[in-house]
Parts: sequence; structure tokens; C-alpha cells
Amino acid sequence: MHVESIAIGPSNSLAAVTSVNAVAGSGLEGDRHFRNVAKPGQALTLIESEVLEEVGLSGIESRRQVVVRGVRLNDLIGKCFRVGEVECIGVEICEPCSHLQKLTRPGIIQDLLHRGGLNADIVSDGTIAVGDVIVSL
Repeated sequence: MHVESIAIGPSNSLAAVTSVNAVAGSGLEGDRHFRNVAKPGQALTLIESEVLEEVGLSGIESRRQVVVRGVRLNDLIGKCFRVGEVECIGVEICEPCSHLQKLTRPGIIQDLLHRGGLNADIVSDGTIAVGDVIVSL
């Protein structure tokens, strides 16, 4: 159960990074979704690498910020968990949208339905890095 990759940046130019600063209530520094006060569930997005492999997308193509391996993200909805040193709360499934389908391929919405990742809130400041362990609290 670990972080496999991280991708942040402006909407039209996501890039892989090895680590990122997470700010409670705001999101990931340097990312398009970073806000002074993020709406519930919009601070952090995660997706399972196993799902990406099955549907043939990379982490950057999925437009999720953090790709994890060995974690069932749907099981973290409504629960507290830690990514490295950062405490988070799972809010809801991050369902695929028509924008993702336009950027990738027809049928991706159906392929990712109910397994498109997790929207989460960031509860504590810290760093998230590739290789960090994910722990349910």
C-alpha cells in the first residue's frame, strides 16, 4: 500500500513530481485545484494503479493527483487515512467525467464508473512523496 506516482500542475500541463507539499484545507501546492479554502472533497484525488493498468491509462492521463498501489480506495470513503505524513479523510468516489473522456478515449467513463478514484480532504500539512505508505487510521 504505497504511492506509485504524483502528477500536479496547471490543467493543460500536468507533470510527474517525486513529492509535493499538502496544505490542510487547500490541496497540493502547485496544482490546478489548490485553493485557499478547498470545497469538501476537492483537496486531493487518488486512483488505484491496478485500475489504470486495466483500462490502459497513465496516472497523468487519469488527471488524478496521486496514484496508489495495493489500496482499495472505495473502502476509504468516510474514513481517516494517512498518506506518508499527511492525514486525510475520504469524501467520495471521484467519478469520471466527459472532459476526461474527451482527453482520452470513448468509453472511459463506463470503464472507470465507480472506480475512478477517491476525492479526499487534507486534514494535516505535510509532504506526500512517491513510495509513501498509505495507512488507514
